[in-house]
Parts: sequence; structure tokens; C-alpha cells
Amino acid sequence: MTSTKILLAGATGVVGRRLVPLLVGGGYNVFGMTRSQAKAAAIMAAGAEPIVLDVFDAAAVRATALRLKPDVIVHQLTDLALLGDPATRDEALARNARLRVEGTRHLVDAALACGTKRMVAQSIAWVYAAGREPHAESDPLDLKAEGARAHTVHAVATLEQLVTQSPGLDGIVLRYGQFYGPGTGVETAAGKPTALHVDAAAYAALLAVDRGAPGIYNVAEPSWQITGDKVRRELGWDAAFRLRS
Repeated sequence: MTSTKILLAGATGVVGRRLVPLLVGGGYNVFGMTRSQAKAAAIMAAGAEPIVLDVFDAAAVRATALRLKPDVIVHQLTDLALLGDPATRDEALARNARLRVEGTRHLVDAALACGTKRMVAQSIAWVYAAGREPHAESDPLDLKAEGARAHTVHAVATLEQLVTQSPGLDGIVLRYGQFYGPGTGVETAAGKPTALHVDAAAYAALLAVDRGAPGIYNVAEPSWQITGDKVRRELGWDAAFRLRS
């Protein structure tokens, strides 16, 4: 068993809910971060210690990190509650972009302040620029995109730069495919060219806590659009992984 401390930001999100039991089952000492006091009980029930905290409060994030001194920070934060309604879709994407930029910056700053050496962060795998497929991690992002996609791509690029290029931090970015499975509202991979079961997404984050060189990894089921050779080779990831319950 390990005494490694994990601060999991986004512990009650789609991936976070599946990741907490994996980390706890692996013997990690897990502190699950949520903005909602009402969700704290679910984190505790899963075997982690709840931390009620708004990631946009930079001082509070820093103070929490200095108090806990986590060995690893896992960033699974998103803000997509409004995405399902076409009338609020643009607002949802804007809020999520802000979270990727400001929230990530606060987590990285907190990690550097308290001496945390490793961070694992969620990104997405469908922001590559047009070009030869399947896309590998070294392919350029679509930084010339326009409209709402431009905000998303530039926010992703900022997140990835903060996590992988901050001196003193060993950062791993997981470029997830499009989720399906429990809690996602989508039961199958049908119609998703970058499909990823949410349990397999959580499994990739579990593996990245203590293995894999810093850098970027595509995490998705085999497809014509992106390649996941690196994550399978270096992290030992399996797209077929599923939780037992």
C-alpha cells in the first residue's frame, strides 16, 4: 500500500466519480475537490476526503495545497452542465474554456508553491488541425480555428502548455476522446470517431499518477482519426478497461 497523497480536482465529475474508487482501491490517500458542499458526502462515501473549494479562488487553492502537500495533483475539472441545451451551448463552452485557462493556472501555481512534482490533467483529442490521419500527439492543434472552436482550441493549448512546460513540474496531459458510458448520457461509442469509455478514461489517469514520462498522450479507442499507440506502449493502457460496478 502507498501513502501517496492525491489531490483530485473534479472528484464529482464524469471521470472523477469513476476515478476516486480506482485511486482509493490502489491505496492512495485521496482528497477529492468539489465546489459543492452537497456533493461532499459522495466523495466521503467513496473513501476519499472531501475538499469543498472553488478552483477560481487562487488563494484558497494555494492554501489548500500548502496544507495538504499532495504528491500528485490530478486535474479532471470541466464546466459543461449547460452544454446539452442549444440555447446555452456557447455559454457552456466559454465557461469551460475559462476553467481550462484560469483553473489550470491556479492548480499549477499551487503545485509549484507546495512542491508537488507531478500533475495529470484532462484535455481533449478532437482539436487537431486538419492533416494526415490518424493524428499523433506531435501533430499541431487547430490554432487557426474560428468562432466557438477557436476559444476551445486556444484554452486547450493554454492548459497543455501550463501543465507540460512549467519548470519544476512533471506534467502529463491526457487527450481524451469523446466519452460514453455511466454518467455521460451516452451508452455506446456509435458515431464517435474518437470514442472513449469513461471507465477507460479514469484508468488512464490512474496509470499516469505514477508511470509515464511527462508529456501528452492521446487516450481513445482505436480509430481512423487519432492513434493511441503511445498511451498503450508507455502507460500500459487498455481501452477495454471497465469498473466492476
